[in-house]
Amino acid sequence: MEYIEKTLSQALRENVQVRPDHDFLIYADRDLRFTYAEFDRRVDAFAKSLLSTGLKKGDHVGIWATNIPDWNTVLFACARAGMVFVTVNTGYKLHELEYLMKQSDLACLCIIDGFRDSDYVSMVYELVPELKTAPRGCLNSGKFPFLKSVIYMGQQKHRGMYSLNEVLLLGRHAGDDELREIEASLDTNDVVNMQYTSGTTGFPKGVMLTHRNILNNGLGIGDNQRFSDKDIVCLPVPLFHCFGLVLGMMAVLTHGAAAALLEWFDPLLVLATIQKEKCTAVYGVPTMFIAELNHPMFRMFDLTSLRTGIMAGSPCPIETMRQVIDLMHMKEITICYGLTESSPVMTQTRYDDTLEVKVETVGRALPGVEVTIRNPETGEECPGGVHGEFCCRGYNSMKGYYKMPEATAQCIDEQGWLHSGDLGIKDQDGNFRVTGRIKDMIIRGGENVYPKEIEDFIYTMPGVKDVQVVGIASKKYGEEVGAFIILHKDAVISDEDVRDFCRGQISRFKIPKYIFFVDSFPLTSSGKIQKYLLRDIGFKKVEALGIGT
Repeated sequence: MEYIEKTLSQALRENVQVRPDHDFLIYADRDLRFTYAEFDRRVDAFAKSLLSTGLKKGDHVGIWATNIPDWNTVLFACARAGMVFVTVNTGYKLHELEYLMKQSDLACLCIIDGFRDSDYVSMVYELVPELKTAPRGCLNSGKFPFLKSVIYMGQQKHRGMYSLNEVLLLGRHAGDDELREIEASLDTNDVVNMQYTSGTTGFPKGVMLTHRNILNNGLGIGDNQRFSDKDIVCLPVPLFHCFGLVLGMMAVLTHGAAAALLEWFDPLLVLATIQKEKCTAVYGVPTMFIAELNHPMFRMFDLTSLRTGIMAGSPCPIETMRQVIDLMHMKEITICYGLTESSPVMTQTRYDDTLEVKVETVGRALPGVEVTIRNPETGEECPGGVHGEFCCRGYNSMKGYYKMPEATAQCIDEQGWLHSGDLGIKDQDGNFRVTGRIKDMIIRGGENVYPKEIEDFIYTMPGVKDVQVVGIASKKYGEEVGAFIILHKDAVISDEDVRDFCRGQISRFKIPKYIFFVDSFPLTSSGKIQKYLLRDIGFKKVEALGIGT
């Protein structure tokens, strides 16, 4: 593989030279679009404005916002000015925001009004009361010693905060010399982005990703979808997560394509955007595709422009994949697997893989990335077909966890292997299959039970829309198998129906002892199912009913 040895800023400027008038960012719902050249000028202004507010190379700049039009402006401005762009989960509450601001040594925070039931402005004032009395640019916070400024990403003025217009005005009146000097000093191995892991297992950790990490990952991901500057990629997935930032924006940037963005997921807006812009690709987690397919207006839209895209985040039921291929015309859709620490993609199916490969595996290693299945206890590589831990090594390994050297050493071993914590196997064709997380693996009376195996089987039961399997604590066996099931509308299924369906088909110790019918699963803001919460819910239900073992 021929690696990209550029910074994000250099990659953007290269596109400006080659295709200045080509669309880069599109918001179809408001007919807003930026060409590569227009966007580059806006990035320049914002980068100079950050420097004008007193920030310097190496400072950490956070953004707490949905996929607003200037989200990418802040990203590329930070990259150009040598600052580290810190993404903040849109679902964070006060305690989580406080933790991130302290742990990341945030120097600047860019915010919007809020999202859903969260008022971002009020929360920032609660954490940083000094904002209400300090002049802009002169903040001195007792709780956050690194914090110098807060930028409100809109026109409205808030006490102590810069508004977007004020910031851009500062940048347009600033000279170019300081910015150009910084830009010339940057290296592809500099940290450009810090993303915090979801925290589904302990305190979130700041994953440090370099220009080289995410640009080359985007290149490989886009290559596997056969991207070119003719492609328009519909992105309804969050930019604060690697799905939107790397699989989306970096794949678009490295292929000179265009991104059609949505501020947040809305199935109707996705369908309308695809039709209006004639998108060739669309991304999403399986639940997003299910929502689009089941929308009552689905058949009113022309989706024939679609060719490819990515489905990731959780396993896809085979029937959903068939519908995506047949009804959404996405014959070249791909599946990706990875984690934030691996920038994020390790493996991906190819555009011409069979339906079975796309639903039963997560494909093969990306070019330039070594992927192996290793024994979690011995560290030795497992032979084909034997369960072990997903590990990878290559350009995509993170630089480390911010200010957490011990956690970094636990994740990346002395040989450079990044340990994912996920379980899987490699088949005879070189495709990898995810079987669960090491902590998700159920050990019942000494027997290892892999949740995905049971989930895949129960998926085939008529009436079952979705299923998640977890271990429920048991005094007798250590853990019992518990299944949380979402049914299709009007389906009537009992606990015993599920067990009868399993009997004789899967081993007796794998048949769920506890079955819970639910309307939804607890999700992270990026759409990942929080199995640790399902385990807690299951244990409490069993305990309340007095049926524990």
